[in-house]
Amino acid sequence: MSRLGSPLRLVYAGLFLSLFTISGAAATLKLVSVSTTNFGTVAVGSSLIMPISVTNSSRYSLTISQATTSGSGFRFAGPNLPISIPPNGKASLSVSFAPQATGAVAGSFNVVYGTAWGQRTGHLASSTGALSGTGAGAGYLSIPASLNFGNVSVGSSQSQALTLSNTGGSSLTISSANVTGSGFAVSGPALPYSLAPGASANLSITFSPTTSGTDSASLAIASNATDPSVKVSLSGTASSTTGTLGVTPGSMNFGSITVGSTQTQSGSVTANSGSVTLSSASSSNSAFTIGGLSLPVTLAAGQSLPFTVTFAPKAAGSASASISFLAGSSTSASETATGSGATLQHTVDLSWNASTSTSVAGYNVYRATSSSGSYSRINSALNPSMSYTDSAVQSGQTYYYATTAVDSSGAESTYSNQVQVTVPLP
Repeated sequence: MSRLGSPLRLVYAGLFLSLFTISGAAATLKLVSVSTTNFGTVAVGSSLIMPISVTNSSRYSLTISQATTSGSGFRFAGPNLPISIPPNGKASLSVSFAPQATGAVAGSFNVVYGTAWGQRTGHLASSTGALSGTGAGAGYLSIPASLNFGNVSVGSSQSQALTLSNTGGSSLTISSANVTGSGFAVSGPALPYSLAPGASANLSITFSPTTSGTDSASLAIASNATDPSVKVSLSGTASSTTGTLGVTPGSMNFGSITVGSTQTQSGSVTANSGSVTLSSASSSNSAFTIGGLSLPVTLAAGQSLPFTVTFAPKAAGSASASISFLAGSSTSASETATGSGATLQHTVDLSWNASTSTSVAGYNVYRATSSSGSYSRINSALNPSMSYTDSAVQSGQTYYYATTAVDSSGAESTYSNQVQVTVPLP
């Protein structure tokens, strides 16, 4: 009996050794590969999630039981583990990148997986893929520290533009702009408002004092920039002195301008004694137009604003206009503008061949305004030559001409062939 038992124990020991050798070999194989992933540039304070491809290159079903990351800002984002990958299959895992500072960041993504061999569980193994990304500077809101409106008359107002610039490396969003203090108001783009890197936007700040004295206020601007809350100091002085308007020159004379042509002259309107808000400018004659102004506009005391007046006569003859400027409901100034429209004096030069008659004493010249209309003689006396100049013509009109020959006895021939002439404009 003892001899029969010994060979069985040797066979069993050999089989156990064979299984142990196979299991040990499986534990050293890299059956899974993890893709290398670059997250590109991500703004500090934000994050980006990207899929990571995990490939099972074996003939066995594998189970991923653990996933970890290394490197500042990298984090495993799902799905929940464990998950299985079929033979020669792939799985997509997610990693997020939230840079903590500007500059390049390197890291890695490691997965731990295991296999099943029949009724036995295989040894665990791991694979790693490289991660990289760059942190970009966040948005930075750059604005002036203060705005001073100078002297503004009580009852009037003055506006200034406040420029907001994003000097950071990523977009920012302005969420609110609020004024604390009386006499000042803010308007501009509807909020929230997004500013791309390097972009600018303007807020309009208006100072409208109601009593004399010095006023001050604070404008608070909130955003998601690196500097989330910034303030601008606002100040201005209200004056009870009412400003007046002055216009130079007191009059403009354009002289004679051909109808269809234009001429432009320049002038300026000035605030005297105090600031004024120029609200409108008008001309009493449409042949004279005002340009170069963007109204309303507030002029500080002593400040001048240029403008132009253009004369474009529409008909021949004299023309005039009153050029008026209005500030508020009671302060105004005006000047006169004069000129005259002129038309070019056109003439039609006619010539013809001599009549073959030997007793011709002269010629008559006839004109009509239509090719089939009746002719009217336009020469006051018999024309002895074979040419004639018609000076009584109008710009843009078409005329039809013919001539007749008259002999010494006064007998007149029939009309010659007809000639059509169109007088140009103007």
